Amino acid sequence: MKKLSYNKSNFIASYVSNKDIITAKVHLSRSIPEEDVQDILDIKAYEELGLDQATDYAISHEEVNTTAEEREFHIFVAQPEVLESLFLPAKEETKYLDLIVPAPLLYKTIYKRDILQDSGIHCFLYFNTFDASVTFYNNGEYLYSKSIDFSLEHIYDKYCELVGEKIDEEEFFTILESEGLKATDSAYQQNLMKIFGEVFITINDIIIYIKRAFKLETIDNMYIGSVQGPIIGLDDYSENYLGLQSGDFNFDYHISSDEWYTDQLQYLMLLSSLDYLEDEASVVNLTMFPRPPSFLNRASGQFIIATVAAISVGLAYPLVYLVGSYANEAKIYALKIQNDQLTAEANKYKKILGEKKKIITGLDKRIATLSKTYNNKAKTLTSIYDKKVNYRLKSEIFYSIAEDLEKNNVNVDRVYSKENTIWLSLVSSDDRKLTELIKYISDKHFDEINSIDIELIKKDPDSAYYKGLLKVDLR
Repeated sequence: MKKLSYNKSNFIASYVSNKDIITAKVHLSRSIPEEDVQDILDIKAYEELGLDQATDYAISHEEVNTTAEEREFHIFVAQPEVLESLFLPAKEETKYLDLIVPAPLLYKTIYKRDILQDSGIHCFLYFNTFDASVTFYNNGEYLYSKSIDFSLEHIYDKYCELVGEKIDEEEFFTILESEGLKATDSAYQQNLMKIFGEVFITINDIIIYIKRAFKLETIDNMYIGSVQGPIIGLDDYSENYLGLQSGDFNFDYHISSDEWYTDQLQYLMLLSSLDYLEDEASVVNLTMFPRPPSFLNRASGQFIIATVAAISVGLAYPLVYLVGSYANEAKIYALKIQNDQLTAEANKYKKILGEKKKIITGLDKRIATLSKTYNNKAKTLTSIYDKKVNYRLKSEIFYSIAEDLEKNNVNVDRVYSKENTIWLSLVSSDDRKLTELIKYISDKHFDEINSIDIELIKKDPDSAYYKGLLKVDLR
């Protein structure tokens, strides 16, 4: 790989992962003047996201195309220390970064360039080395994005945990890249399917939330990709698990490359850079390291030019006394006009700053009260959501166990439960049926129980039956 280096003719671009940014949607009245929109959005970002007033965040926004009564904006916020930790090494080599795009907005260029039709609800699932994210677009417009705890590194660690040993990381990703979920090694395939089963459980919860929050009927298409390349069989697994039409996230961008596979986000970053060069306002930019202004527009450059001009005039003064005198007077007059204009403009901005400071002072008082209210409501909503989405009906568990008992010809004379533990007093004419029942439940419900055990099986002295107390700990 070619080492980064400074060249003022280069355009330097990168993107920041979804997990490293904060996103929110805010609404503004359409009566607010356009020149005040950025200031008010900054204030709302600090207020609604509870940002530290003493920190200067990188904040940018994108307006939602809507005819609603109020204007809607997606706000993207990055902490300065996060950007510095991610991009300072590159900045030290290149001296500046022209463009840093939030990763969820990279997909926008696919629709702008007609690579993908901007109709329907699309879901993009992408696995990076240290991040995995789900991003939704509605008719070509960004809708929602969320990081999930299943980056490629996390999947590798999860696999090692399942097999109970540390396997070679390079070998693991080689098999994942070449065989995916259709691996010839059945043990590898089963463990990988368990992991991706957890992935799609998480994604299903997100889809349920998306449909409810944005009043959607369905998700039309799902596109799945990774920095390592398409994962073979994952689109079929997605269709079977989620019931969504799925395909590989691997489009034709009409860009030639000698590599067998190039990270799709790198292609999108390149196309987004071209969009930015055509129209800077069309791409959200979170850079904290912009290129310096041209020499003529820098204060130091203007000082040097003025100094050189003054020296030149001073050297020519004895020869062209009269001309120099008139030139100085003309310059003084021009500077006086410029000074008057700048003074008026400075007074205007001082007035604006004074008004903004008053607004901020008032908002600081509101933030202290609203933050407490917001945190309490957030905890309540989280608790309600957990109960609605994750609550497991015990009646369903009892019904499933009842089927297992009937299938194995085992009876129960007493059942009781406490929290996530169930006790069943089993009765059977054959002690072997009791042990077969335990093995059957263990195999069938391995992903739903933490442990299963039965106390000593013994024969009832008053009858021809065997008894045992079965204990099941649910996850």
